[in-house]
Amino acid sequence: MPAKTLIIGCGYVGLPLGLYLHELGHEISGWVHSSDSACLLADHPLHRIYVGSVGDQNAWNSVDENYDNVIHCVSSGKGGVEAYEEVFLKGVMMVNTHQPEARRIFVSSTSVYGQTHGRVVTEISLAEPITETGMVLREAEKVALDAGTIVVRSGAIYGPTRSALFEKFRKGEAIIEGDGTNFINQIHANDLATALAHLTSAGEVGQIYNAVDDTPVTYNDYYTWCSRFLHKPMPAHGPINPQKKRGLTNKQVSNAKLRATDWSPLYPSFREGLEADCAAEV
Repeated sequence: MPAKTLIIGCGYVGLPLGLYLHELGHEISGWVHSSDSACLLADHPLHRIYVGSVGDQNAWNSVDENYDNVIHCVSSGKGGVEAYEEVFLKGVMMVNTHQPEARRIFVSSTSVYGQTHGRVVTEISLAEPITETGMVLREAEKVALDAGTIVVRSGAIYGPTRSALFEKFRKGEAIIEGDGTNFINQIHANDLATALAHLTSAGEVGQIYNAVDDTPVTYNDYYTWCSRFLHKPMPAHGPINPQKKRGLTNKQVSNAKLRATDWSPLYPSFREGLEADCAAEV
């Protein structure tokens, strides 16, 4: 019998993840927030499609199957604290309640690391976020870990059609915040998908894994490469934006623990990832 896998948040990362797992023999069900999103899934090989908020008990009333794997990789939709509480904290609680026997994976964020010293941080480093949304994520992590869920702390996700820093640079809207020495921790969307797929059969339950590429990079180095790659001038410097969820921290997130499970990124740095994405645009 194929493994039955439910992907909650079957969108930018979740849909490629589902298609990848389908190729590996999984029977995939997807969960999306709206009927419009559900329409986008109609042509894909999904067993079932659920619609609604993952934090809503009424939405869970339609789930009458027990899944082998449940991957909770929702987006907050750039919302604030209330949105984070709904989709992350309440969502984790609902998954724990309704799928207690499944191998559960919860995608969190490296924004829970509040370090500002610029040094390497690992899964055993303090995770004391400095933003309200980060605090909600951290609380959701604790609820997940207490129930034996695998927690994946994802770096900033980039990929085809969604590379915020790169697109700002291309449009001439980029600003190097502060002195440009703060580090960026990223992962290509396809690499995050393969990492999550890998963890359905690798790694230990109740553990935290950082999902980032091999190469944290400073803003200065990032934009220096972009400048050379696109033959455009470097951006101007400006103040650090205190509203950015990751903007006030400075750390180099290690992926060594995830790599030790025999996963490795296809794109070890943003350079390879952006080159591939740009080549695909042609």
